[in-house]
Amino acid sequence: MLKIWGRMSSINVKKVAWTAQELGLDFQRTEAGGLFGVVKTPEYMALNPNSLVPVIEDQGFVLWESNVIVRYLCARHSAGDIYPTDLRERFDAERWMDWQQTTLNPASRPGFVQLIRTPPEQRDAALVADSNAAVEALMATLDAHLAQRYFLVGERFTVADIPLACEVHRWFNLPQPRQSRPAIERWYDSIRDRQASKGVLDLPLS
Repeated sequence: MLKIWGRMSSINVKKVAWTAQELGLDFQRTEAGGLFGVVKTPEYMALNPNSLVPVIEDQGFVLWESNVIVRYLCARHSAGDIYPTDLRERFDAERWMDWQQTTLNPASRPGFVQLIRTPPEQRDAALVADSNAAVEALMATLDAHLAQRYFLVGERFTVADIPLACEVHRWFNLPQPRQSRPAIERWYDSIRDRQASKGVLDLPLS
């Protein structure tokens, strides 16, 4: 059985749990990180010396870094479908996964931390405003892209849609106004209709 360590309040754990559900895998998830602790224990650090979540163990193979785990599981269990084998399609998907991790998430995280994990009296309004402005510009890019196709990579669901949908879930559920993005909203609604996204994209932010 696939083992997953990490709390579901983590966007990165959400990606992995959803992927396992999408693939129909039996898995056991152990709470770790945040209030659950665990990540600083010697046992956990032997799995991930970075003391971060998620981590998986698959038949003795230990792997960390959320988007890499998503790629691995989809390549192992859904090559040619969720994980494209055509090189151009595959690297188009991976490009969007990397964009989520290296561009969109760093822009969105400060606003999320301030609005969700910081007491109101301690929030930095300027930090929230800067974060929101950066994310709105990136969402405009994503909206323009999705206006030309049904999913991130063409007309079918792929590995790319999972990290981006988790990021959009966070953005859409922040307690603040945002610009309307019709293409993203249409795409996100179709993603939320997927049975495997239940227990992930319907969770409140925390």
